[in-house]
Amino acid sequence: MRLWLFAVAGLVWLMVLVGGVTRLTGSGLSITEWAPILGALPPLNDADWAAAFAKYREIPQYRLMNAGMTLADFRFIYGWEWTHRLLGRLIGVAYAVPMVVFLATGAIRRAELPRFLALLVLGGLQGVIGWWMVASGLVDRVSVAPLRLAVHLTLAAMIFAALLWTALTLAEAGRPSRPMSRRRRLAAAVVLAWVFVQIFLGALVAGNDAGLVYNTWPMMGEHFVPPELMAYDPWWVNLFENHATVQFLHRMGAYLLFALALAQFVSIVVSGRTATARVSAFALGFMAAFQILVGIATLLLQVPLSLAIVHQGVAMLVLVAAVTHAVSVFSPGRVVAGLSHAADRL
Repeated sequence: MRLWLFAVAGLVWLMVLVGGVTRLTGSGLSITEWAPILGALPPLNDADWAAAFAKYREIPQYRLMNAGMTLADFRFIYGWEWTHRLLGRLIGVAYAVPMVVFLATGAIRRAELPRFLALLVLGGLQGVIGWWMVASGLVDRVSVAPLRLAVHLTLAAMIFAALLWTALTLAEAGRPSRPMSRRRRLAAAVVLAWVFVQIFLGALVAGNDAGLVYNTWPMMGEHFVPPELMAYDPWWVNLFENHATVQFLHRMGAYLLFALALAQFVSIVVSGRTATARVSAFALGFMAAFQILVGIATLLLQVPLSLAIVHQGVAMLVLVAAVTHAVSVFSPGRVVAGLSHAADRL
């Protein structure tokens, strides 16, 4: 069961990467209909391709950005969006079918069933939110709404984290030893929560193409705080649509995340806690620092596709470190047992 959950988590990680490529290549609006069942098949002949292309030519993105696009170019962007949606369907099958088998054989205990069902519901909800996101770019916009993109990516991160947490805390993974102090548990929870916030902020940067402004570091142009930080009215619009504001918040969020991770590591080391907690705390701090370096390089080089995808992929690895550390603090012993049992199966 642990290998199953880790494998599904790996598929979610892959889908996040493909989603990033889909966004960066402007492919996300190439499929203008939501067909959960029939949409699993791509166009199979010239007539089907012509029909799909005709639907795309009706939306603002084509008229305002891609007028004159060839059918070959359309097939390229369609292929990325179709692959992204196909992965979503594959993840649903890869999770639901084994879950039914494990339930029928009694491997999933009745007390554990609610969290497995919750993961299934979250997966279905993610599909609905994905279409809600795409729909925002079909009428009055040339891209999807940044806020909806941020919700979509953050929910994917939450599903990914929930799969990892479930795999590491299965009842069979070992008897949990006594949790650490309330203060350290709270600190681990705060770090994990802030990783989600930082992923949300990163998605706002991506949705606004805000990485293409202020390609300098550590200053934003000639200022640490950009002068147009609160230029929009009402003020709250700046938090979601002001390019300078969302980039500034993402920068500050990265610094805060590293500070929180570093403080947690120092606290764990000074307290002389278990090796698992020390290693997981170090991994968390290291990954946060590495992600900052990747982010700076991505910014300075004006968001090349390769580095942007690496930045998004490493964000999920930071989340892996945060989840693993949180489990090591809340349920010492289980994280070691869960990982060692999975390694034995491999």
